[in-house]
Amino acid sequence: MTKLLMTALLSILLALCDQAFAGDLDKALAAASRPDADKKLDERRHPGDVLRFLGVKPGMAVFDVFAGGGYYTEILSSLVGPEGYVVHYSNVPWEAFAKQSIDLRFKDNRLPNVERLVAPPEALRHHAAEFDVALFVLGMHDIYYADPDTGWVAIDAAVFASGIFDLLKPGGVLGVIDHNALPGAEVAVTAEKLHRIDPAVIIAELTSAGFVLEASSDRLANPDDDKNTSVFLPENRFQTDRSLLRFKKP
Repeated sequence: MTKLLMTALLSILLALCDQAFAGDLDKALAAASRPDADKKLDERRHPGDVLRFLGVKPGMAVFDVFAGGGYYTEILSSLVGPEGYVVHYSNVPWEAFAKQSIDLRFKDNRLPNVERLVAPPEALRHHAAEFDVALFVLGMHDIYYADPDTGWVAIDAAVFASGIFDLLKPGGVLGVIDHNALPGAEVAVTAEKLHRIDPAVIIAELTSAGFVLEASSDRLANPDDDKNTSVFLPENRFQTDRSLLRFKKP
């Protein structure tokens, strides 16, 4: 077989794999079991583009970090299918904050391939390296401040990052989405007051933990966002300038 023919066949196989993946993802997003409220958010959250960018496929094991009400967890559950599984991870304050949404999401064992895990961030260290992908959506900034009045405890960012590194297989992918702060802005201030973070802080933290930044995407970018106001303002809801970063564990 000539090199040219081998290259052509490989291109055809890759194209067929891409088509199959697109079909699996479209089915997961269109699943009748997905809540209508979730589907209405898709236009603003662009989960299809995010999960394509991260390469999540059927049969994978995925760790959803600070998964909140489980919007992404549900999509992942359907996408990875019965041969894969998902962990919906929270610490105690996150679990309490999103308890009503979480309980509704998992009522009557409606996501049977999802495990709920509530544990302190420090407990992730030295975890078995069993996950293909970890996803950290709109929560990385939360590890840089403490708020005792609301029960949000201080987190050792370096320990948390190393814990996520530990639970991924070699070659595993970590996807991070967060609200962008102004370049060079002090993380302790922007995290607590604005719930934003300079992407450079994310990159520095995760590369220090051993990750390699593989790619970034502007799919969630909004150049009209001034990056200097709270993400909780009504006009900022799903309208912030958000980073989408893909890291790999060597």
